[in-house]
Amino acid sequence: MALEDRKIDVKLKLAALWCSLVLIYLYADLFGFYIPGHIDQLRGGEIAGFQITQVLLLGFMILMTIPSLMVFLSLTLKAKMNRWTNIIVALLQLVFVLAGIFDPNIYFIFASGVEIVLLLLIIWYAWTWPTQESSS
Repeated sequence: MALEDRKIDVKLKLAALWCSLVLIYLYADLFGFYIPGHIDQLRGGEIAGFQITQVLLLGFMILMTIPSLMVFLSLTLKAKMNRWTNIIVALLQLVFVLAGIFDPNIYFIFASGVEIVLLLLIIWYAWTWPTQESSS
């Protein structure tokens, strides 16, 4: 007997990739708390050499909100808008990941590599969105 293998809609693939990306973002940040001295830096009001301010925290929140919202948008936007939104947002997220890849911690470099692969898959699936013949 052959196993059933149903075709998965591109919208579901994109939403799943965005979910995976958000989880990797969160785990990479969470594991940072295990680095000796990291929590002391945070208590001292600094993160990665930047003073922790409301503006910085708002920036981080916006950066994390965008891929979180992409889960919903990937499922609900019309195909053409969905395709371009996924491509553009994934490219912007890719810039942020590449900007932070120079962390000396091996776990973070690994997480960044996974994030890059996920973002490239998002771009690929959106770019190769299936088309259908017009019936006019």
